[in-house]
Amino acid sequence: MDILVITGQLILSLSLLVVLHELGHFIPARLFKTRVEKFYLFFDVKFALLKKKIGDTEYGIGWLPLGGYVKISGMIDESMDKEQMKKDPEPWEFRSKPAWQRLIIMLGGVTVNFILGFFLYGMVLWVWGEDFIPAENARYGIYVDELGDDLGLQDGDQVLKVGEKPLTKLSDREVVREIIINNVSNLTVKRGSEIRLLPVDDGYTSVLSSYENKGKLLFGARVPFIVEATADDSPAAKAGLKIEDRIVGVNGTPTEYFHEFQRLVRDQYKGKQVTLSVLRGNDTLSVPITITEEGKIGAYARTASLILGAKNQAYTLGEAMPAGVTKGLGFLNDQLKAFGKMFKGEIKVSESLGGIGSIGSMFGTEWVWQRFWTMTAILSLILAFMNLLPIPALDGGHVMFLLIEAITGRKLSDKFMEWATTIGLILVLGLVLYANGLDIFRAWMK
Repeated sequence: MDILVITGQLILSLSLLVVLHELGHFIPARLFKTRVEKFYLFFDVKFALLKKKIGDTEYGIGWLPLGGYVKISGMIDESMDKEQMKKDPEPWEFRSKPAWQRLIIMLGGVTVNFILGFFLYGMVLWVWGEDFIPAENARYGIYVDELGDDLGLQDGDQVLKVGEKPLTKLSDREVVREIIINNVSNLTVKRGSEIRLLPVDDGYTSVLSSYENKGKLLFGARVPFIVEATADDSPAAKAGLKIEDRIVGVNGTPTEYFHEFQRLVRDQYKGKQVTLSVLRGNDTLSVPITITEEGKIGAYARTASLILGAKNQAYTLGEAMPAGVTKGLGFLNDQLKAFGKMFKGEIKVSESLGGIGSIGSMFGTEWVWQRFWTMTAILSLILAFMNLLPIPALDGGHVMFLLIEAITGRKLSDKFMEWATTIGLILVLGLVLYANGLDIFRAWMK
């Protein structure tokens, strides 16, 4: 069932992005009276699942879900229609249009994707706002995982600054981002009554950006284990645990905080009977209970958001749209910096690339609309960014050649365009195969 949810989200998101991207080419082409022979979602190699011709254009859905395309008459593209290019240019062909019109047609797709990405970011902010825990509310400090421990953080620390930037929202993702993207060299933490400066090793950029550590916790909000509810017929329900009970120990070992309880039962007591120390009002009770084989008791812990007091930053529509553009530009800026680090070797390409499997996993196994639209906004901006790369066969390659033509006043030959497009297709296909091959290799290594 999980794979169906992931696949459904991925197909819907990519279908929306592809159709809108191709419309970005299609609409200006038609406005400039350029013939569009095909408009396809997915590729129709040998055959199409559905197709219908309306006017000069055949609309359809292919069987190979790797994108989509519009076939514009008189244009050297991935269709490699050399026979058409041998004929004399017709007035309704792409090659007959002035350079400025061809440039607008080629930029249409990425323009739509940029606008869509900013728009979706803004709509997510308008509909859901932003939930966050103010860093100042972390009265119990943080708990650290292995990566945080390696960085020098300790349970109970309060992170005050990342480099020179104050940490206003309790989020380890912001710390990870600042280390990877902006090369921060230190963290300022409060440990007990002391303010300490923790140096960040230069090599930690590659550690945090590695595929193995993507999504791994650096630190989280430390909170006590307060029972919010118990599952029916669970060990917690059978043992008589009640809402507001606070679990503070297991078999005499103190577990003042939720993460301490989780680690202890996971490491030592799976499938075993134990005695919990439970605070109920002013009383401390001893409660016998059997831990499941998965290391759980069937009690839902009160979340950090409830205990520490999460806030929601609401946006009016007028506030959300500019904020969405700001978020989108920030994301693109991070992508540019990450690319620069790849070229310098600070981030390994093999650790950063991923194929369809990696993209799909980011949607999650539950269909959550806020996450779906946020992911679609991210993918839209990535699609625009990647298509602008000056690689023949991509929109950016065509734009590059059109700019050369506009500057020099000389049109590049059809033969040159055929060779350049062929080389570009080989590069793009090689990159796609490499990225998806990495996914297969990672799955095999698990």
